[in-house]
Amino acid sequence: SPFSVLGEIVVNEVNFVRKCIATDTSQYDLWGKLVCTNFKISFITDDPMPLQKFHYKNLLLGEHDVPLTCIEQIVTVNDTKRKQKVLGPNQKLKFNPTELIIYCKDFRIVRFRFDEAGPESAKKVCLAIAHYSQPTDLQLLFAFEYVGEMYHNPAKKVNGIDPGGGGGGISNASGQQTPLFETYSDWDREIKRTGASEWRVCSVNEGYMISTCLPEYFVVPSSLADQDLKLYSYSFIGRRMPLWSWNHPNGSALVRMASIKDVLQQRRIDQRICNAITRSHPLRSDVYKSDLDKCLPNIQEIQAAHTKLKQLCVNEPFEETEEKWLSSLENTRWLEYIRLFLKHSAELVYMMECKHVSVVLQEEEGRDLSCLAASLIQVMLDPYFRTIVGFQSLIQKEWVMAGYQFLDRCNHLKRSDKESPLFLMFLDCVWQLLEQYPAAFEFSEVYLTMLYDSARISLFGTFLFNCPHQRVKESTEFAISKNIQLGDEKGLRFPCVWDWSLQFTSRDRLKITSIYFLQKNYSSTLRGVPPALKNGIISEQDFLPRRNSLILKLKPDFLQPAESQGSGMEQYFRDWFAKPVDLHGIILPRTSGTQIKLWKLCYFRWVPEAQINHGGFITAFHKVSLLADEVDMLNRNLRQYKSSSSLQGSCSELNQSRMYFRANGLNDTSPAPDFLSSSFPFSPVGNLCRRSILGTPLSKFLSGAKIWLSTETLANED
Repeated sequence: SPFSVLGEIVVNEVNFVRKCIATDTSQYDLWGKLVCTNFKISFITDDPMPLQKFHYKNLLLGEHDVPLTCIEQIVTVNDTKRKQKVLGPNQKLKFNPTELIIYCKDFRIVRFRFDEAGPESAKKVCLAIAHYSQPTDLQLLFAFEYVGEMYHNPAKKVNGIDPGGGGGGISNASGQQTPLFETYSDWDREIKRTGASEWRVCSVNEGYMISTCLPEYFVVPSSLADQDLKLYSYSFIGRRMPLWSWNHPNGSALVRMASIKDVLQQRRIDQRICNAITRSHPLRSDVYKSDLDKCLPNIQEIQAAHTKLKQLCVNEPFEETEEKWLSSLENTRWLEYIRLFLKHSAELVYMMECKHVSVVLQEEEGRDLSCLAASLIQVMLDPYFRTIVGFQSLIQKEWVMAGYQFLDRCNHLKRSDKESPLFLMFLDCVWQLLEQYPAAFEFSEVYLTMLYDSARISLFGTFLFNCPHQRVKESTEFAISKNIQLGDEKGLRFPCVWDWSLQFTSRDRLKITSIYFLQKNYSSTLRGVPPALKNGIISEQDFLPRRNSLILKLKPDFLQPAESQGSGMEQYFRDWFAKPVDLHGIILPRTSGTQIKLWKLCYFRWVPEAQINHGGFITAFHKVSLLADEVDMLNRNLRQYKSSSSLQGSCSELNQSRMYFRANGLNDTSPAPDFLSSSFPFSPVGNLCRRSILGTPLSKFLSGAKIWLSTETLANED
């Protein structure tokens, strides 16, 4: 059954539905059944998918499925009456729909036709989708249904796998678990790992007695007593006391702090906190405060930029925007904001690394911009956070436990006026670093994309709540209403997103995490800066992008800080970029002109016109993989030949391969598989219904037709 997730029930369905694949022809359309469950909408068909399929399988979602929390807008259309309506949660539909268009938060558009379906059945399924995708209460999200069933039926498992209550996480190759920072011991281990000897784990917020938007345990200077912390807490917005994030080996600390609302006490408390941070530094260095509200874009500006980016990638007919692409992309300001976050984080890396000062990230509530800035600084400074387990623990520590408002910012209930894609912007910033230094990371861009997608699957508790206290409060209320015995547990345990085995097979997990480890970018071993790069500034001719480039033109004002720091900081960056990169050390972003790019895999994966069949980096990677596998085979054959005494062990070794793409034998000359494309492992076919798959100017050009771009231009693209 496609509805095997525990607690999932079918609420409505309609037969004889056509899923549209292209807007100007019906030859590729699929016939099947449209189903609405309490978890997702599903399209079940026996028709083969045209041209290309997904090349991975999500164990929770089928190829045509959309989780309810991923739906952004539902539009019903009646052709004959020339009517259309955006469906809200409890609205009536006065006409029988002939068409249903679903706009998704991941930039997909899915379109269904009801020409052969029963009119009343079609109307009912549309209303059911509108109702279940726009719940009025947090406890109506599917995760609550799932855990309710799990507690009442402990023997049942999702996809045959026990999620373990979300307490573990994905293990890496050496069996490491992702620390969730829900316990005293996780924080204590992080103190020891970073050598923060003058800091301690504080438990004054146990039971959320002081602040409901802080974790129960967090780290503070050893010189601050619990009584003082309780006293100071009243002066901070949300009673959010300063939170330690990380310690540099030189003793400099990274600290997050909300604004002090008590104007009369502001100076005194601020001074005491800063003095305590100074006392925790071995050199008793000063504290450098960065007011993020003044130097970074706010959540409304980020949301506006994202909306414009979505319109550019989704709503505009692609061929009509080709000629004005660069100016349209620049007008979204999305890449400009990416650059600002990277630039500011790099400046603060300099302060900790070279000036040996502790950095305090100040923000009004301390739970938005500081999540992003603190995380980026740590990714740049600490190679542990560039491993899978480290990166996941960073998100737990700086986002989930620090009270980033996932419920409101992701707008899971579709009625928040506080929606803003800060978490996506963080993943995009990390992608920029990954693109520049691929070998410095244990994971790939596919992993980052899947992580972004997982934030909109309402089975997982990780990205569902505004803070840890909300999980405890809401799930305890739910448990009481459903007669679930909690025992000693603090609230219900939801499945954890870090348990990737709930979504993917072990082979697909290999693809998602590390398939791009041998990235195309030669900068992984040497910073190969363009010859025109002099003293950190790129020359004018190099910073004008090529036509059809998906790179934003930006002025080369890399790192120009205020006052006396200027010359020292500029010299530090000049020196750093002049030397080969240490992949296990600090990495710094190149933020000049052409270096900040659009994350094509994430934003273009559903756009047929932007896809290059048998193209993109993956096609070259496939060839390299086969070659590497053949070398491995030769090595194994040699070892077997040399040690015939251990023949049995060698035979089993012959069947082993470390590569995702495997050779069919020595001298494998088989062509690249059909499923390889620039959007691998995703397939845009059937998800974004525009013009015919093979009939757009861009696709004609890519197939060899002579249209205004030169082949030299395309050859120069990376």
